[in-house]
Amino acid sequence: MGKPTGFKEFTRELPTKIAVTERKKNYNEFINLLPEQKLNEQSARCMNCGVPFCHNGCPLGNIIPEFNDAVYRKEWKDAYEILISTNNFPEFTGRICPAPCETACVLGINQPAVTIEEIEKHIIEIAFEKGFVTARKPNIRSGKKVAVIGSGPAGLATAAQLNYAGHEVTVYERDPKPGGLLRFGIPDFKLEKNIVERRISLLEEEGVRFICNANVGVNIRVNDIMRDYHAVVLAGGSTIPRDLTIPGRNLKGVHYAMDFLKQQNKRVSTIEIEEEDLMASSKNVIVIGGGDTGSDCVGTSNRHNAKSVTQFELLPKPPDARADYMPWPTYPMLLKTTTSHEEGAERIWGVATKAFIGDDKGNLKALQIVDLEWSSSADGSPSKFIEKLGSEREIPCELALLAMGFLHADPSGIIDELGVQLDERGNVKATEQQYQTNIAKVFTAGDMRRGQSLVVWAISEGRECARKVDIFLTGSSLLESKDSSLFFQQA
Repeated sequence: MGKPTGFKEFTRELPTKIAVTERKKNYNEFINLLPEQKLNEQSARCMNCGVPFCHNGCPLGNIIPEFNDAVYRKEWKDAYEILISTNNFPEFTGRICPAPCETACVLGINQPAVTIEEIEKHIIEIAFEKGFVTARKPNIRSGKKVAVIGSGPAGLATAAQLNYAGHEVTVYERDPKPGGLLRFGIPDFKLEKNIVERRISLLEEEGVRFICNANVGVNIRVNDIMRDYHAVVLAGGSTIPRDLTIPGRNLKGVHYAMDFLKQQNKRVSTIEIEEEDLMASSKNVIVIGGGDTGSDCVGTSNRHNAKSVTQFELLPKPPDARADYMPWPTYPMLLKTTTSHEEGAERIWGVATKAFIGDDKGNLKALQIVDLEWSSSADGSPSKFIEKLGSEREIPCELALLAMGFLHADPSGIIDELGVQLDERGNVKATEQQYQTNIAKVFTAGDMRRGQSLVVWAISEGRECARKVDIFLTGSSLLESKDSSLFFQQA
């Protein structure tokens, strides 16, 4: 590696952020880039492991030590080429990935891990700045046509790879602009939409066609899709949210988190909002769910100037460091304080919501909650809970946001009309080896196949699915695989 003793000389450093009071005034990204010297030092911390576990920690199999070495040597084009050999969209993962690669970093056994995610973001932004990122147009077209249903990260990765393979790709998106979760689910303060638009423009230049306001199975005939394309990829995501069916659920003021976030993303992008405005301004907001979607609701509510913001989590407070039941290099469930939490929020762990309480006009005014007592399993992880006697109470709330995850894909529309099989969880059934449904020419990838997961997993799924579609269409494939031994696979 560039500096064999770097991990002993430098400690982990992250970029500076714009002050909370300033960044809450808008929806812009607020994390600065590292100065060149600091970036050089951070890449020098990569320690030339005998076995780089970060490869396995990353769902894409990113070749991390090699691009760290290139960054240390300031060989930016080499770093960029290494990075995009496994990751179509490092500008997305470098901003919003929870970095499982870092939790698998060998240095992380007894020191802070290498800042892999930040280095990744810097590589791609420097590559754009230096003009290394250009359209990758195929030299030869195969004559095969593929329809990709859904333009989230899985759909975009599938489309990009199949286009590189020379197929004619059309992406159908039911929303007014492409991007899926990247555009309408993730707030601009984490991922500005010009970053998404920059990538969409590149894909269009490469030959990918996007058709928006196209809900296949609703305003686009499924029979037409099946007739006009040699293969179809379902990449519509896991969109049915988990509900909380307790008394008062129908009160005005109880909403799904994604409805709240999607509307705000439309507002920032000046896209027309047809529904009633969902605003947190001057309200006591309670976010039910402790994950990233809940955190995004916290940051958005703070920018709405909410009266108060509270986030509930059913599980007990996680530890600050690895426990015995989360050994390295597994992904640990540790206490995570996001930038949105830094901006202001009360967090309550081990609490359940018993009822939504309304006023005489049907508006939400409070939540009835109860504390939970958790018992531990043999390895020390939380196992079972009981309600703590005498802990029931009411907490003021005019806006409750349900951020408890997603169950499965929407079975209506194209799934129902095609008759593709679903698994026991309600996802489209297809094996990880083939990504093929019970209908020969129909494939699936991303959350629609594996259930709710990470953006980095969606990109990985899209890449692997594209490879299987390419083999289906032509009998072989030269598309990259996460397993380097499969660069060329016969059908």
